[in-house]
Amino acid sequence: MIRQLLALLPRRGGAAPIVPERSVAGRTLLLLVTIMAFLSAVTLGGVVLVQKSAIAWSADVGRELTIQIRPAEGEVMESNLRTAVSLAQSTPGVASARALSIEESQALLEPWLGAGLDLSVIAIPRLVVVQLADPVEADVAQLQRNLSAINGASLDTHAAWRQQLNTMAGTVVLSGLLVLSLIGVATVLAIIFATRGAMASNREIVDVLHFIGASNKFIAGEFQGRFLSIGLQGGFLGALFAILFFLLIGMAAGSVLPSEATAQVGVLFGQFLLGWDGMAFILAVVPVIAVLTAITSRMTVRRYLSEAS
Repeated sequence: MIRQLLALLPRRGGAAPIVPERSVAGRTLLLLVTIMAFLSAVTLGGVVLVQKSAIAWSADVGRELTIQIRPAEGEVMESNLRTAVSLAQSTPGVASARALSIEESQALLEPWLGAGLDLSVIAIPRLVVVQLADPVEADVAQLQRNLSAINGASLDTHAAWRQQLNTMAGTVVLSGLLVLSLIGVATVLAIIFATRGAMASNREIVDVLHFIGASNKFIAGEFQGRFLSIGLQGGFLGALFAILFFLLIGMAAGSVLPSEATAQVGVLFGQFLLGWDGMAFILAVVPVIAVLTAITSRMTVRRYLSEAS
């Protein structure tokens, strides 16, 4: 055994590591790191998708205002609608304004009141949809003052909806980051146990290395190099599987789920298109997992050797 170890030491750069490359411990750790990297990448990708959807929601909602005109005695609804549209179009920062027809207004009530009801006999509020060219430059306060001249008119800036959407998206993102942290902790613990197991199973080899003069730094470096390789391989496989997962789930969402469920999932995650920024975040998992694996194994080995000496 001593001769074998002496033969390995001069060839440190290309030598077989203390934990053999094809050992059961190495394969098990590689599988474990791959799973952890996959879970981390999927969680991070989900956070990116929700964040991108939240930005898109906020931008869309922020570019639209709604004028509601309630029926009032002595008022002509069509005349009030034309006045509201004219006031909105003359407001700085407004791109367009359009009054919804009575049929469109009735269609908005169908999810709440049910289909097949005759709403023509009911005096329902009418809506004017206002599209903003630039939400920053739009003079919403002026429009609100001008609408006070119309009896029963009110302006909805959708600020409450934007706040709810941002709160929901922030909660999802925070939950995703918390899950990501837990996965990281689980990965560190798994590496610690795997490293200590490898040290225990190779205790005789470590003792002989000490006997022939190998330092703790050299032994820790051998473990670090091997675990860095495992981290790189597992991180790359996990990231690759995560990218394939998002591609497959994006293609399957439209064909497997019902149309209503697809619409709801699409609201939260969009079309499952990560984009280049999402791909970059997922690929960033590879070096992070590799460095985490290498540093954790090195610290574990040095602590183990200091306790054993």
